[in-house]
Amino acid sequence: MSLKKTLPLLAALMVATLAHADINVGVTVSATGPAASLGIPEKNTIALMPTSIGGQKVNYIVLDDASDTTAAVTNARKLIGEHKVDLILGSTTTPNSLAMIDVAAEAQTPMISMAASARIIEPQDAKKRWVFKTPQNDIMMSLAIVGHMADSGVKSVGFIGFSDAYGEGWYQEFSKIAAMKGIKIVANERYNRTDTSVTGQVLKIVSVKPDAVLIAASGTPAVLPQRALMERGYRGKFYQTHGVANNDFLRVGGKDVEGTFLPSGPVLVAAQLPATHPLKKSAQDYVAKYEKAYGAGSVSTFGGHAWDAGKLMEAAVVQALKKAKPGTQEFRTALRDALETVKEVAGAHGVFNMSAQDHLGLDQRARVMVKIEAGAWKYQP
Repeated sequence: MSLKKTLPLLAALMVATLAHADINVGVTVSATGPAASLGIPEKNTIALMPTSIGGQKVNYIVLDDASDTTAAVTNARKLIGEHKVDLILGSTTTPNSLAMIDVAAEAQTPMISMAASARIIEPQDAKKRWVFKTPQNDIMMSLAIVGHMADSGVKSVGFIGFSDAYGEGWYQEFSKIAAMKGIKIVANERYNRTDTSVTGQVLKIVSVKPDAVLIAASGTPAVLPQRALMERGYRGKFYQTHGVANNDFLRVGGKDVEGTFLPSGPVLVAAQLPATHPLKKSAQDYVAKYEKAYGAGSVSTFGGHAWDAGKLMEAAVVQALKKAKPGTQEFRTALRDALETVKEVAGAHGVFNMSAQDHLGLDQRARVMVKIEAGAWKYQP
């Protein structure tokens, strides 16, 4: 065949290949390490996501960052550089997600985090315009906790949280709301996710005799200070954040976490929600799919954050495909733009309404108060 005939055929083949390019989604989660109880259900949920959107095949490249910030950055670079992904989902924790922002922004690749801190998306700037997230902000959950404390007659609180962006973010938001309600923070302590003892911090908290203690931690490491406080004889009220809302926390905490209050996404108590709750149907839909795949009682709020990331991705992809082809910078930009216009997307945790100013898009429908009773989650109307 002559060169004149070959070149047009090659060009046509390239166009056809581009037109049918797959959508590649990169995922990094903390499936091992201190945050594994969060990352494993997220990883499990990825397997439940659609393999085709808008007639285009979707491939998921899933990596484990082992709860390590350096590994999260390495994974993000690998997903973008080697796998040429159109979108990144992850990571599991706030420190890991914060560390990935520069990578996503530099490559102009949209990223949907499954970590909680508002710092991941606020304040909006040239870098964070590429980043979105699904978990409720600290301020939203702080409002729920402080409201419950005020209604329960709590006047003083001891605070202990992770010595990283998660703990600090929670303290900043919680302290603002507590002050507005006249609740005094009488202790402010920190510990590392990998610590095995918090004796010094706990002794300081016990000595000031607060009415309640708020533990701003996530996963099973959040049990450590609560158990230590119980051992030292503290008998006030315990509050945890939505970072502990999974069955591993109940299993590890046992009797030491009985009676604990926490805010959570509706998915944690989906079956207990009144029929009129706006999230009952969409939350139960996720629960049914997850438990069909992984067994009764296996569902987790953290997997729900991944599910919601998938819902946002699906809505945005449908719009982006109208403007560009997967595998191109035009498509990645169109995806980012589409995520900002998502409206009334119901997920496991809330109804998402994004904008250029709000890369979370949740309102108060995305939270409920829960109490641990008899080793189970109990919805608090």
